Amino acid sequence: WELSISGKSQILFALVFTTRYLDLLTNFISIYNTVMKVVFLLCAYTTVYMIYGKFRKTFDIENDTFRLEFLLVPVIGLSFLENYSFTPLEILWTFSIYLESVAILPQLFMISKTGEAETITTHYLFFLGLYRALYLANWIRRYQTENFYDQIAVVSGVVQTIFYCDFFYLYVTKVLKGKKLSLPMPI
Repeated sequence: WELSISGKSQILFALVFTTRYLDLLTNFISIYNTVMKVVFLLCAYTTVYMIYGKFRKTFDIENDTFRLEFLLVPVIGLSFLENYSFTPLEILWTFSIYLESVAILPQLFMISKTGEAETITTHYLFFLGLYRALYLANWIRRYQTENFYDQIAVVSGVVQTIFYCDFFYLYVTKVLKGKKLSLPMPI
């Protein structure tokens, strides 16, 4: 039995939360905000540890082969070119938003390479995609009620949701009907 969760995607998510929550070192908003950010960081790094440490014998390293530099180099470049202010924390926050929009690609690549995924993995991906789709609803609501629009977050969220669309279709047509998800999935 091998774990079909991409360790590389989990590393990217840990990097997303690390660069997004650097404001913990400079700004105090509330105890709740601080605790939640620390919990996110601890969960992200614990997940990476579990994949590469405790459960490494069940991790499918042979199929988790996506080259992270194909994502990191363009995201770093874009973060320097397109941000709200050219300060280190703002560039790192922007980097986290851009990186989150593509962090799932190693997972989708791994699934397309193996040709199938366990039911638990498909449920995980569905709910991760649903979480991002709900962000889109949140942004629409905030625009309607507060006239607030964050172009970087919205565009990145739309890009990420598009990556999930093919997966959503397969999930609804196969997994919810009790069939195992078989691919190839074009990504």
